Amino acid sequence: MRARARDLGIQIGRLPPGRWNAITDVAGVRVGHTTLIAGEGPLVVGKGPVRTGVTVVVPHEGHVGSEPVFAGSHVLNGNGEMTGLIWVEESGLLTTPVAITNTHSVGIVRDAVVAYDVARGGGHVRFSLPVVAETYDGFLSDINGMHVKAEHVFAALDSAAGGPVAEGCVGGGTGMTCHGFKGGIGTSSRVLPREDGGWTVGVLVQANYGQRHLLRVDGVPVGREISVREVPAPAVPAGAKGGSIIVIAATDAPLLPTQCRRIAQRATIGLARVGSIGADSSGDIFLAFSTGNRGPDGPRGPGDTRTVRMIPNEANTPLFEATAEATEEAIVNALCMATTTTGIEGRVAHAIPLDRLRQVLRDHHRLTE
Repeated sequence: MRARARDLGIQIGRLPPGRWNAITDVAGVRVGHTTLIAGEGPLVVGKGPVRTGVTVVVPHEGHVGSEPVFAGSHVLNGNGEMTGLIWVEESGLLTTPVAITNTHSVGIVRDAVVAYDVARGGGHVRFSLPVVAETYDGFLSDINGMHVKAEHVFAALDSAAGGPVAEGCVGGGTGMTCHGFKGGIGTSSRVLPREDGGWTVGVLVQANYGQRHLLRVDGVPVGREISVREVPAPAVPAGAKGGSIIVIAATDAPLLPTQCRRIAQRATIGLARVGSIGADSSGDIFLAFSTGNRGPDGPRGPGDTRTVRMIPNEANTPLFEATAEATEEAIVNALCMATTTTGIEGRVAHAIPLDRLRQVLRDHHRLTE
């Protein structure tokens, strides 16, 4: 049995989560996964074993290309990929769902997002630069086998829904590791008090980064307490000890693109609290979008103007705190919900032992029970 951080008595930060403690607490945001698990034993490229998939985040229930949302991004370390970022930064708009997969499947996923949009867009599609991000799952999965297909992307988009979000070894996170434990997908949210606007911030991560000795949970040096001598960590090639993480943040606060970029930057704070140092081999790429100004692009014509809302910059600080807390907890949820996974050549990524995690946190007086 696996459990989320709060179900274990781990309470990160001071702000309360939303109903689902997920990115889907931002009204209209939906998440879908397709998980691919097949085969065992020696690696046979093209056949497996397969431990991979795709995860999608859809900003709202309408057609995103027709009703884009303001967005901004930030890169802590750039040894990774998120397609479409140049246009996001140039236009300030997110015009497609966001997809996350493994490193060598970015191309097929990008093309599939376009094909899905064309097939279901009702004639709205004339131009599309999808946002597709990746982390590397080649330690556990046949990454060169190109097992993610267009139909898997279509299935993830078709299944995208609000409410609770599956975490751990699902979707794009199926083959990922984090701080020498099994990692994957995690999510969390925060709701600001009414006096700070009452806005919601939700975060989803695909966590595949970090070394064991750096891991901290709610400030406790868990990675030193549960060392690789107690729970072995996957062996990684020399010089590749950083891994990667993708962070997607959503908010209903009405923000301009520059403000969204500032939200994306604050994911760095939550990531650092868990133990990332932005290693040279790590792809740490963050995207934030706001649903508070839906469809600002609209019809075009000479003299056209648009009316948008924004909060003053000084009101961003509570959102920064919410983003840092939600990012931190989303990563911990990814660790807590992931299960021990055996991949190619019998390689094992062990799940963090929840009983030991609770014991360590209890010793440091960090449990709420």
